[in-house]
Amino acid sequence: MLIIMRTDASQDQIAAIVNRVEVHGLTAHLSQGEERTVIGVVGDSRAYQYHEQFLQLPGVDRIMPISRPYKLASREFIFENTHFPLDGVDIGGPGVVIIAGPCAVESREQILEIAQAVHEAGAHALRGGAYKPRTSPYSFQGLGEKGLEYLAEARQATGLPIVTEVMSTEQVPVVAQYADVLQIGARNMQNFSLLHTAGASQHPILLKRGMAATVDDLLMAAEYVLSHSNRRVILCERGIRTFETATRNTTDINAIPVLKAMTHLPVILDPSHSTGNWQYVEAVARAGIAAGADGLIVEVHTNPAEALSDGGQSLRPERFATMVQQVRAIAEAIGRSLAPSHTLSTEISVLDEASTV
Repeated sequence: MLIIMRTDASQDQIAAIVNRVEVHGLTAHLSQGEERTVIGVVGDSRAYQYHEQFLQLPGVDRIMPISRPYKLASREFIFENTHFPLDGVDIGGPGVVIIAGPCAVESREQILEIAQAVHEAGAHALRGGAYKPRTSPYSFQGLGEKGLEYLAEARQATGLPIVTEVMSTEQVPVVAQYADVLQIGARNMQNFSLLHTAGASQHPILLKRGMAATVDDLLMAAEYVLSHSNRRVILCERGIRTFETATRNTTDINAIPVLKAMTHLPVILDPSHSTGNWQYVEAVARAGIAAGADGLIVEVHTNPAEALSDGGQSLRPERFATMVQQVRAIAEAIGRSLAPSHTLSTEISVLDEASTV
């Protein structure tokens, strides 16, 4: 339920409410707006039985139930869009954000070359997998911590924050040392232990929708992260499995405006995984921005034919640059723009192995 405080409620009155909530074994989550404070009370079904008790406390204006099964992710709890800075880039704000890079980090030279290319094209963050969940145990599984080191060097060279996947609770501490955003992949969307651990890290989380998950399922997964008072959560639509086989997955464009209506969290689209074919990535990226997505996460590779993972859905850098310009035009047509890009901080030669982190 929501405890709506009066506009003139003091900090002492707010603190007293929080204390009373915790005395009952419940959890209080504060949303402090410009005019008033809202306290979200989360716990088991006993929470609403204290309705009358809370209503009588000084500073309380009214109490509202939250009808959604997800509480903290709901617009009933926070009406305004959540946005947060990521190394100078506003995630979830008015500017559209583009995350780009290879599916997997394959070598130092590869990730530095791609990082420079996507940076020059206008990307705001660099993606790249150091740990790869693959359908086959015989497929390339990633470089592990060495891949994370290469990503850190690419960040130093370009200024681009790093988005990379974490696959298990044990990996969270080491990945958090290197990454700016922890990605929870589609296969792990309902790995509840991982969601708890990642949320508790207080790192920003990019949460991908599972291939057979409903919108409600995705929001309930986000609730696990939010329950740790970690509100820096980005939701990602990446296509779902249907009867259609013409593409790798079916892009649920509907999910973008639906999520924007149901939750205050930023919503982005992955047109690479949702199509599985580079020929369709640009068109679906344009559609996603037109539908209201706050950003994109796109796979880019300098030599897709030789990629160790998902080369068939990866754009070459020159096509990615074209896509960025198309997305910019779509964003401007609907009253938005691309978020400002990073300024290149340092140059690191891809041949200078002695400078490797």
